[in-house]
Amino acid sequence: MEFKRKFYEELLEWKKTYAGKNAMLIEGARRIGKSTIAEAFAKNEYKDYILLDFAKENSDVKNLFVENLSDMDVFFNNLFVLKQKELVPRQSVIILDEIQLFPQARQAIKYLVQDGRFDYIETGSLITIKKKSAQILIPSEEHRRKMYPMDFEEFLWALGDTVTAKAIKERFESRKPFGDALHRKIMQTFRTYLAVGGMPQAVAAFVEKQTYTKIDAVKRSILTLYEEDLEKYDDENTEKTSAIFSTLAEQLSNHNSLFKFSMVDKNARYKNYVRSIKFLGDSMIANCCKNVTNPELSLELFADSSNFKMFMGDTGLLVTQIMKNSKETDGEIYRKLIFNKLGTNLGMILENMVAQMLRARGYDLYFHEFLYKKKKNGTEQKYEVDFLIVKEKKVIPLEVKSSSYKQHESIDCFMKKYKLRKRERFVIYTKDLLFDKDAGVTYIPIYMTICL
Repeated sequence: MEFKRKFYEELLEWKKTYAGKNAMLIEGARRIGKSTIAEAFAKNEYKDYILLDFAKENSDVKNLFVENLSDMDVFFNNLFVLKQKELVPRQSVIILDEIQLFPQARQAIKYLVQDGRFDYIETGSLITIKKKSAQILIPSEEHRRKMYPMDFEEFLWALGDTVTAKAIKERFESRKPFGDALHRKIMQTFRTYLAVGGMPQAVAAFVEKQTYTKIDAVKRSILTLYEEDLEKYDDENTEKTSAIFSTLAEQLSNHNSLFKFSMVDKNARYKNYVRSIKFLGDSMIANCCKNVTNPELSLELFADSSNFKMFMGDTGLLVTQIMKNSKETDGEIYRKLIFNKLGTNLGMILENMVAQMLRARGYDLYFHEFLYKKKKNGTEQKYEVDFLIVKEKKVIPLEVKSSSYKQHESIDCFMKKYKLRKRERFVIYTKDLLFDKDAGVTYIPIYMTICL
């Protein structure tokens, strides 16, 4: 099943501006739809194309990238014979799929682009593996872009709804609520998105009206693929990445969701897991959210990499990982989640979804822990702002609530400590939009995170 994806616009911009000078490199986790969108784009926007899938190509095709690059006429003649297809120059594209499995093809991009006959789209999963990259000279002729799981707007499109997302953006800009009836309807659809997630295979199963047990089976198969990838990486690099990944649901159930190495191994220390943590983030299987010691515009300069949270890249996969140890059936848990009956687990699921939505919007993830004394003679207390984003050259605090509570003590203290009284701030929760002019706080329903 083929879905409308926002990344298609990225491909159109590349073709208009960069094609002929750079190949498009689509980076992302496995099973998010990279290959599907690359082939759909080739079919729609070019006269013809050739797809080279390096998970399947034989040694004859692979050898072309090793032996024939000195003579491009020979290279293409041999390629056309092997693939039984001839392409029209400047009207065709060659897709190099799963290119991380054959690094020599990626290195060849420099010469293929310089030749100028065709355009090139590369797709890659776990493409930042250092061991793979170390074998080749990374080409500068690449236009690199990250692709994420389907966001809420794309999920709505998959359901045939092209109206709701526009209405959400309009209400956010005008700061006007929907009203109880419409808000409840949108929240129920959003909770369905929480449960299903944004992996295209899972969304396709939902659109095809499969049972939640079958949808969950799709997600379990994706988790298994991820686990196998990570175990292979661990075997090659003597790392513990797969062990870290297996604890993510448990980690997020901690107080403040802070990552604890003791859950991986009682003797674990950050310095021994640095590469594994970085690999999980680079692979886009997980989203790392770092504590910043000083909330300045250049947040990364003040990021403490040893103090962090780690969210699942897709919330639907997190839901499935949570359910692995549950005694309830998949269908029962899905119904509870969709109809807001899940209870204590909802907080971690909502926070994970906010992290996912912010990443899809292009934000890096940061939170802030700080000490603040509310009264002159009082004692300092520790507070935490769930997320910080930089918007219009200002640091904006975000607080996530899993209920309708309107308390926002952490961001109040944050604003006072750093003397940011006139700065915009948001509480992300499950009720309708509310703009509290006196408090200077905008309460937005979680589905409006797509507007930040």
